[in-house]
Amino acid sequence: MNDTTPTPARRVAALRARLGGIGFGADYNPDQWPEATRTEDLKLMTEAGVTVVNLAIFGWARVEPARDAYDFGYFDQVMDDLAAHGITADLATMTAAPPPWLVTEHPEVLPVTADGVVLSPGGRQHFCPSSPVFRDRAARLVEAVATHYRDHPALGLWHVGNEYGCHVAECFCDTSAADFRRWLGERYNSVDALNDAWSTDFWSQRYASFDQILPPRTAPTYPNPSQQLDFKRFGNDALRTCFETETAILRRITPDVPVTTNFLAGLKSVDIYDWAPTMDVLSLDSYPDPNRDQAHIGAAMSYDTIRCAGGGEPWLLTEQAPSAVNWRSRNAGKTPGDMRLWSWQAVAQGADAIMYFQWRQSRGGAEKFHSGMVPHAGVDTRVFREVSELGGELARVPELAGTRIHNRVALLSDWHSWWALELDSHPSDAVRHLDRAFDHYAALFDLGIGVDVVHPSADLSGYDLVVVPSLYLLSAEHGAKLSRFVADGGSIVVSFFSGIVDEHDRVHLGGYPGPLREALGVSVQEFWPTDVGRTFALRTPGAAEPEAGAADLWREDVTLKGARTELEFVGPHWEGRPAATVHSYGAGTARYIATRPDVATMRTLLARACADAAVDPVLPNLPAGIQAAIRRGEGYDVLILLNHTGSIHDIELPTARRDLLTDDHRLTHRTTLAPRGVAVLGSLPTEHGGTGQSLETE
Repeated sequence: MNDTTPTPARRVAALRARLGGIGFGADYNPDQWPEATRTEDLKLMTEAGVTVVNLAIFGWARVEPARDAYDFGYFDQVMDDLAAHGITADLATMTAAPPPWLVTEHPEVLPVTADGVVLSPGGRQHFCPSSPVFRDRAARLVEAVATHYRDHPALGLWHVGNEYGCHVAECFCDTSAADFRRWLGERYNSVDALNDAWSTDFWSQRYASFDQILPPRTAPTYPNPSQQLDFKRFGNDALRTCFETETAILRRITPDVPVTTNFLAGLKSVDIYDWAPTMDVLSLDSYPDPNRDQAHIGAAMSYDTIRCAGGGEPWLLTEQAPSAVNWRSRNAGKTPGDMRLWSWQAVAQGADAIMYFQWRQSRGGAEKFHSGMVPHAGVDTRVFREVSELGGELARVPELAGTRIHNRVALLSDWHSWWALELDSHPSDAVRHLDRAFDHYAALFDLGIGVDVVHPSADLSGYDLVVVPSLYLLSAEHGAKLSRFVADGGSIVVSFFSGIVDEHDRVHLGGYPGPLREALGVSVQEFWPTDVGRTFALRTPGAAEPEAGAADLWREDVTLKGARTELEFVGPHWEGRPAATVHSYGAGTARYIATRPDVATMRTLLARACADAAVDPVLPNLPAGIQAAIRRGEGYDVLILLNHTGSIHDIELPTARRDLLTDDHRLTHRTTLAPRGVAVLGSLPTEHGGTGQSLETE
């Protein structure tokens, strides 16, 4: 490989140099408006500091209004205008919604539900991911688009598809059934191996050939859980194949242009860890609910997930709402300060671009009440003023682009476990993947601990503490890896209903939690999920009243096998039984939590685990509700403080820093955060572009 060979790192570096710092912009849909509006748009974009737009995501019907009749005239003018104003296009492959002519000529491309209902056009994503007709027509379109725009000066990034799996994650048609059988043949090689993996002797489901297998369509009662799990995997792979088909064309025609697609935060159907290696830079669409008090913590967990899926590299926030969305039952706007605060939160957790859906709020269509940077009321509005001010702030800190985050705590997450955990016929349908992850993540967030959300296969050697929230599906290989991590001196915290089944959803025999029993020093024989609203008391062993806390949702019958009790249950039948345990294993420490403690108790347990692992907060002694994150560059770092409260807070800084959002570059050991306020504090000894020498040496 020579020095000019395109690589993901080179492609992204070129994009970063082109943007000149943190990218700022929105989805741009000028085709919804008269041509005169575009002239105003470009003027306002310059005023607001826009540097990048997602373009033509739903442009297929305009660019190919009839089979093979390509017309690029409209978007040629838009691309030329963007280039003339120095705005980079994240140009879409336009395949997110097939045009009317395609589904009219080929209705077989339409997706089918498990109940056999054909989903009609009129929305978006109305295609079967396995459809050879859809894949062929999409590939032809991408070939034409990439060839036409390969040398255009506005082109800086390819945007493939859009929010894959958001509306149609899996299709149950006969075409998908045939593709599923092909996929199973490649996965298992023989039908006997499949019968073993799927436990098909149960309910007389044993197959004599792959030809007998169907998708898990609606059945008289619970479908085979292993079949359901594999169909989730297949659906993810079918969508990824669509993405990779388009990406291969782009790589061939435009090898120097980076490729991305926008994942949707909290989406169950698409495995981000699985897709991440196929793209140059990862992108996320994030829509925290302003009606939820802890929405920013859920968003933070998504940001740590996308960053870590990309190996810790910076990522792009390709969509958020300037104010309200349109698709919840109650669509609240963002109060003054929230948009800025939540945007800076994404930057604090690794985002190298802040973008919105969309630039100009639509006049018609299903998303006309989804806010835009330019609202229906125009530019003399709070929303436009706030986004313009944010664009100016982001432009002041170009040194943030490309910097990374280093954490010492990992939280394990696995889409395969998520799919398996939430299948039917389980002890409780109230044990949900995101809820359980949030319980642990929120406690660490409140403690001020930086967290990486990683896959069980990730390299854990750089971490001191690993947190494992209800990781129901855990292979023997990954279980052994966690045990070695503890034996070698690491600390882990594992919560209930973890390590229950292998990769085929078959129970690990000998007692729960399967491959983690030895390291945890416990064995579990029975699960006792509780009724809705029922709570029960906890206490520290040997302590007098008052009790140490309360718990709900779940209890387990834990037998100690070397561990000691850290918290115990109180009450009839459960008196004195272990609720939380700690075990010395090799050179490390392993904790087990056999219930869902209340928020304060969970925070206490994780604080103890952090203390055992010598893990400190990002910044010590911060008031509740203040988030701190440090992005590190070569020879310098930037501390970002976020005030998620409605109060003013004075923050003492361990070392002197400069406020990068103001013209005052004097060193300071203190900063004041207004309600919903932000501080961006650099360790640079001079103004932007300085030597990079740490302030500690001044």
